[in-house]
Amino acid sequence: MAAENKRDYYEVLGVQKVASEEEIKKAYKKMARKYHPDLNPGDKDAEEKFKEVNEAYEVLSDSEKKARYDQFGFAGVDPNFGAGGGGYGGGAGFDFGDLGDIFGSFFGGGFGGGQTRRNPNAPQRGESIRMNLTISFEEAAFGCEKELELDRYESCETCHGSGAAPGTSPETCPDCGGSGVVQTRRQTPMGVFASTAPCSRCGGRGKIIKEPCKDCRGSGMVRRRRKIQASVPAGIDNGQTISIRGQGHAGKNGGPAGDLLVTITVRPHELFRREGTSVLCEAPITFPQAVLGAELEIPTIDGKVKYDIPEGTQSGTTFRLKGKGIPALNGRGRGDQYVTVYIETPRNLNREQKEALKKFAEAVGENNYEERKSFFRKFKK
Repeated sequence: MAAENKRDYYEVLGVQKVASEEEIKKAYKKMARKYHPDLNPGDKDAEEKFKEVNEAYEVLSDSEKKARYDQFGFAGVDPNFGAGGGGYGGGAGFDFGDLGDIFGSFFGGGFGGGQTRRNPNAPQRGESIRMNLTISFEEAAFGCEKELELDRYESCETCHGSGAAPGTSPETCPDCGGSGVVQTRRQTPMGVFASTAPCSRCGGRGKIIKEPCKDCRGSGMVRRRRKIQASVPAGIDNGQTISIRGQGHAGKNGGPAGDLLVTITVRPHELFRREGTSVLCEAPITFPQAVLGAELEIPTIDGKVKYDIPEGTQSGTTFRLKGKGIPALNGRGRGDQYVTVYIETPRNLNREQKEALKKFAEAVGENNYEERKSFFRKFKK
């Protein structure tokens, strides 16, 4: 499979980049069982995913390959990485990756798509955590406070994030001098060519931990369950995301923590629908109320309000209740509520009620039905 079509190995196994060896192994076993060909006979999609899972585990379970993948992506675990293969113009010889290293050493920049080498000991921002939160229609309208529980990686308190046992400290790798990469040179008919690759001794980390911390096993991170207070702003809508700064995974080498990104799901309401800051609802009325007018009790997100409908109200008429909609997310004003009334036809009438209705129909005739008369005039034309 071409690298551009591959999924990130961590995504394939469903783990974070800071996952421990044990967590990676556990995730692999779970995914391998799920897509094993014996459990999915004839399923080509499952077969491909099983291969994908095995490929991801092969890299992430090997500390050296994992380090190269973390630093260089799929190129770092390519069999030809740093080998100078893949000739130019169809002939044997050199590749632009090598030229990038050479020109970079002379001019301080990349060439031919070469990558800038990142200092493995520089501060790195922690990864963000994503989660979903379901709230009610009213909570979305007026805002609320929610307590969230999450698992996140934090700096180990025992070793203060160094990964080394108390009383010891990581040592600078003697092979790469702390850069995490080593440079090799080779003589070719065209001259001396240089290339860089992750240091195999320290796994690209730039440091060697001889006595790992027992609590974090040398990773500098521990997984903890935390309760976080989240403020959901008034007016938030379904599918929107709120960001809580600094509540994600801890950073490395003194870098800042990531954020907690909470995507909101709003439960449907039994009576109301929402369009922007407007609230829509429908209210049934009786035939006498429509004919004679009436004072209705209308539900809103603030509670019940009274509203007078005029005589001769037609089914499908919409009335506006100003300022009874959703507060604007920026805190400026509120939308309106729109109430559409419809006439409910009575059922299960007794004989006396039916006779009274017939007498009413005979007394009214056709003269009082303006829309009905207009319809038949158009029909005749």
